[in-house]
Amino acid sequence: MKNKLRKWAKEQDKSLKSRRLAELLIQTKEFRESKNIMLFYPLAKEVNLLALLDDKTKNFFLPRIDNDNILCCPYKTGDVLTLSRFNTHEPVSAPVDKNTIDLVIIPALCCDKNNYRLGYGKGFYDRFLQDFKGKTIICIPEELIVETVYPESHDIPAGKVISC
Repeated sequence: MKNKLRKWAKEQDKSLKSRRLAELLIQTKEFRESKNIMLFYPLAKEVNLLALLDDKTKNFFLPRIDNDNILCCPYKTGDVLTLSRFNTHEPVSAPVDKNTIDLVIIPALCCDKNNYRLGYGKGFYDRFLQDFKGKTIICIPEELIVETVYPESHDIPAGKVISC
């Protein structure tokens, strides 16, 4: 069932509502009160929140995959990025401890009404979030919020979902 849902969600273009989702995100208490924020570099049809990098009052980070783990690496517009084994853009900067991050914006193909996300199936974010102390938000078009994504025992829901 997850694979069928994943196939459908991959075909949806999440980028069209990116500007509005970014506007809604910056209005949240979580964003306003956070100094260190981890975004993700979007794939072609994913929500693109990179416009947030224009906020010079925040420190931004992007994930980098190291074996089966996510590392939090500082990033600002213009920094060098490399292409990962998953065809995503990753920073080359030295990682920081994940618990220096106040807020993580989590990518999702879709999510359900209980804030569980459907990712690409490798479990990177679930492992990363296991002992993460900060806040988590998913920004996603409302049509990609489904009844269930069939969460498993290791899945970790986001603290908040923002949609439009």
